[in-house]
Amino acid sequence: MSITTINPSTGQPIKTYREMSPDEIRAVIEAVFKAQKDWAGTAFSEREALFKEAALVLRKNKREYASLMAQEMGKPLASGGGEVDKCAWVCEYYADHAREFLTPRKIETAAQNSFVTFEPLGVVLAVMPWNFPFWQVFRFAAPSLMAGNCGILKHASCTTGAAVAIEDVFIKAGFPKTVFKSIIVSSQNMGAVIENPMIAAVTLTGSEPAGISVAQRAAAVLKKTVLELGGSDPYVILKDADLDEAARACVAARLLNTGQTCIAAKRYIVVKDVMEAFEKKVIQEIKKYVVGDPFDPTVTVGPMVQASLREELHQQVKKSIALGARCVLGGVIPDGPGFFYPPTLLTHVTKGMPVFDEETFGPVAVIISAQDEEEAILLANDTAFGLGAAVFTRDIKKGTEIASKRLHAGCCFVNEAVKSDPRLPFGGVKKSGYGRELSSFGILEFVNIKTVYVK
Repeated sequence: MSITTINPSTGQPIKTYREMSPDEIRAVIEAVFKAQKDWAGTAFSEREALFKEAALVLRKNKREYASLMAQEMGKPLASGGGEVDKCAWVCEYYADHAREFLTPRKIETAAQNSFVTFEPLGVVLAVMPWNFPFWQVFRFAAPSLMAGNCGILKHASCTTGAAVAIEDVFIKAGFPKTVFKSIIVSSQNMGAVIENPMIAAVTLTGSEPAGISVAQRAAAVLKKTVLELGGSDPYVILKDADLDEAARACVAARLLNTGQTCIAAKRYIVVKDVMEAFEKKVIQEIKKYVVGDPFDPTVTVGPMVQASLREELHQQVKKSIALGARCVLGGVIPDGPGFFYPPTLLTHVTKGMPVFDEETFGPVAVIISAQDEEEAILLANDTAFGLGAAVFTRDIKKGTEIASKRLHAGCCFVNEAVKSDPRLPFGGVKKSGYGRELSSFGILEFVNIKTVYVK
């Protein structure tokens, strides 16, 4: 069996990789399992130095890694470079803060001494997606390895080259060779990997069906999981919002990564008083974006990653139009090679349409009208997902109250697009998954929070 990566700009094959046999995969898991015992005994200072070096390796090779992302999944070069910089940031963040996060905590009880300590769980399996092929991996790896765990990466097949390159980053930085390993294996052969007793826990970023499948396999053998799944993020535009800034943020948050991100601004919910003005500004903003070859420095929207995903998105658009949505921009698959889809804007969108009810993973923005603030918040929360949400208003007190108490999502922003940040916990509720990544909360997901009581 083999895995072939495809250039989404041309539809042509890039490289073919041999899939590992079950015996080869078991050997990798065993080697990482053995390495973890020594790795857990290393001093924080040693781990800190290695992650600082990893950050240097990433920055030194930024152009190479950005080019690989452009080739494998169509990310424009500038976006790829920014992703590499963010990976370096998360490496440095945990190098600087993991020791503090994992310092034993004394608890006053009737005991002579009682405290809480944090021990690594062991080997963490990461099942990672193609859309941010470097960032998703490093945001798992930096806290997990700094906590004393070791990592095994099963990357999306279409970004197998990224998996190989990321393993090489750790080698170049000086990590022991079996502290972090990639396995090249198709999704249908992952059951035995998840169930292997030397795997302590699993983290997955991906689709809802993938999350359900992995969680079921892990639960059957009582393994901890963290899931970051899909989203249908609402961006609520109140009548007192700065419409220029709101339109800029909303469009940027929808077209980032060609719309292929879980925290994209998938539904613009606009109070009717400013609907017409907001729509005009959104159209102006969308027209500033350039679709084309991700290696062209002027391009800001590349191709979608696969023809099948483009067709799925197009069907969501067509079905919504058939149900009454209006297509203001885009909505037509272009002629020519590659898996391009134009930035598309649908208005008059209502509940019951695919673009309202489902996650849309591509460059399709929708405008939904609300009578007032109350209805806007009701519409925002009327979704099975709960990853991110945003509200735009000049009334900061009101915006803060809405974000903190009235929007149902894991990450709620005021007057800004939803984004991940190493300093803040990231994750969702409802069908967007469970558990948290990043910050102090993320590093505690894969440790044994141990009580020690001394009489």
